[in-house]
Amino acid sequence: MKEKGSVALLAAAVPAGVVLGLALFTFGYARGHSYMTDDPEACVNCHVMKGQYEGWLRSSHRSAAVCNDCHTPPGFIPRYFTKALNGFNHSLAFTTGRFPDEIRITGRNKRVADESCLKCHGDITSSMRMARHGREEVDCVACHRNVGHAH
Repeated sequence: MKEKGSVALLAAAVPAGVVLGLALFTFGYARGHSYMTDDPEACVNCHVMKGQYEGWLRSSHRSAAVCNDCHTPPGFIPRYFTKALNGFNHSLAFTTGRFPDEIRITGRNKRVADESCLKCHGDITSSMRMARHGREEVDCVACHRNVGHAH
């Protein structure tokens, strides 16, 4: 009976070890540690982000904000949860080859970005938001599409 338990443990440990090994290799190969920083160059580890990075370099926000200021929520746990979720989704997309040629923001990430806009620009947008009486969500990018990533 003891032998069955050892075989079952081994049968579970080997696949888990392979998955962990692949995850660690991928994290190292993709320079995953760089995503733990606020360095905007980390975003260019992925070639499809080159246009966004170059746009940020030309934008007015270059002197005021880095990628994390606009694309992650405030607070340690929300920030790193968002980074981990996005990192997983990005690595899955690139590993499977299922990513669009033109980067598209998800609904969740768009809400994070809009909240970031309001965090910094809330004082100058408050009258516009009050006039809406809560009828629709704020959509900063609808009018200011190239502000953070000038083209």
